[in-house]
Amino acid sequence: MTNKDLANVIFPDIDKDIKYYEDMYPNRDLKEGAKVTRFAPSPTGFMHLGGFFQAIIDKVLAHNSNGVFYLRNEDTDQKREVKEAVDLIMKTLEDYDIVPDEYEYNDKVVGNYGPYIQSKRKEIYHTFIKHLIEIGRAYPCFCTKEELDLMRQKQEKYKARLGYYGRYAKCRNLSIEEQIERIKNGEEYVIRFKSLGDNEKRFFFDDLVRGTLNLPENDMDIIIMKSNDKLPTYHFAHFVDDYLMHTTHVVRGEEWLSSVPVHIELFKAFGVKPPKYIHTPLIVKRDGNGVRKLSKRKDPEATMSYYKELGYPAIAVIESLMTIINSNYEEWHTANPDKTYLDFTYSPKKMSATGGALYDLEKLNNISKNIISKFKADYLYDELSKWSKVYDSEFYELITKYKDYTINILNIEREQKKPRKDYENYSSIKGLIWYMYDELFFNEEKSYDFGTINDKEEIKLIVNTYFDKFYNKEDDKETWFNKMKELCDSLGYASNMKEYKENPDKFKGNVADVSTVIRVAITTSSQTPDLYEILKLIDNDRIAKRIELL
Repeated sequence: MTNKDLANVIFPDIDKDIKYYEDMYPNRDLKEGAKVTRFAPSPTGFMHLGGFFQAIIDKVLAHNSNGVFYLRNEDTDQKREVKEAVDLIMKTLEDYDIVPDEYEYNDKVVGNYGPYIQSKRKEIYHTFIKHLIEIGRAYPCFCTKEELDLMRQKQEKYKARLGYYGRYAKCRNLSIEEQIERIKNGEEYVIRFKSLGDNEKRFFFDDLVRGTLNLPENDMDIIIMKSNDKLPTYHFAHFVDDYLMHTTHVVRGEEWLSSVPVHIELFKAFGVKPPKYIHTPLIVKRDGNGVRKLSKRKDPEATMSYYKELGYPAIAVIESLMTIINSNYEEWHTANPDKTYLDFTYSPKKMSATGGALYDLEKLNNISKNIISKFKADYLYDELSKWSKVYDSEFYELITKYKDYTINILNIEREQKKPRKDYENYSSIKGLIWYMYDELFFNEEKSYDFGTINDKEEIKLIVNTYFDKFYNKEDDKETWFNKMKELCDSLGYASNMKEYKENPDKFKGNVADVSTVIRVAITTSSQTPDLYEILKLIDNDRIAKRIELL
């Protein structure tokens, strides 16, 4: 009996060959130099920041070269699959405007190289595995869990490398007749790849981030098809799909570097050229005096839902990641403020090759503040409304009830050369402008800190005198400020800061102290946007009610 007989016993229904699929998925009609990239997540849970980090690189590489960026859902690990994860992946890419050129979602297929869901490609994988069996490069393995555990114990005892290889590959030398007989007897089996590598030999591999690496050859007979669902393992599906979909660049985490020898041998077994690999650094965060890997379990910022729930603008998250994707991105962005991250020429050589990529939430906050400060007030209002409708229904009802008023609040110190930068995300806005809404102001517990002036009667005197004798909502800003000075002069406070600094003992305080009292009386906060603009927006009767609380 021959290997073909064995292959036909294992795959009696596979009547196609590799050429059939090579013809079905011909070379892409793209310009020279165009890159084909894929974002290939496993739908086993939430969308991770590290995966999104790689998706951005995929998008930029394809965009820069007029290539193709496609989404492939790698759902071969069906025991761990979370059904909602596919929706979450696509929704996240849509939210961040990183929609792939090719994808499959809700029975909609965009592109000619699908299916783009691995569980739908089983027949393709079986055709390639059948070919390997026919040429003697794959075989069924009947080892039970107990047998594999015993093998591992022996390896540990003799301090040998762990794994299924060489003399430990118990099933690789079974006769074809025995293999067929055991299959027909109903014994469970997996399919293993028969490695021709030698772990004592090494080969050179070019990683686009780390340069040329000297790696040991693979000699492991890895599993390429599982026994229960007959689906391929990640390693084999990766090879078949990237080959047939004509992926030119694979972007993945550095934890996959150890798999390179396996993947290179798989491509070699079929006589085809592997794609280029970009192994990205792990995303790390500060922890005390050191740094550690961003943890799915410990760190809420590890999941993309964290940024959505807090209301960071999508572009702020992308820009913050671009700063760790390439070390020269910030310099480029400063020199090209009117261009987007998609105009940036990404270089793998400018990625961190050691020590991880440090992701700093404080940097994200600064980037986000800067971006939000440039939004027009009506656009910011629309984004705040969309966010609050989902995450803060009370605030949503309030700002939609007072739409024009809210837009005016958001516009304070916005349309000027250096706009105010105090909103780091949409969730932070309520805490910074709550006092502008009577429904919140009169129902929240308040504490007043009037600064250097703390005598209650003096505070009342300042506030009442100002609003009774000096304040006029129709005043322009210069007139308003001059009247504030007149108030100071009438109550014994210095209206001129220079004069106050020269002779502080002559005065009860200065104009800054007085304006702080008025600011706090109306808002409860000493750190607010322009007091003149705030007072213009609050009606006189509302001001009067606030003064009564003092």
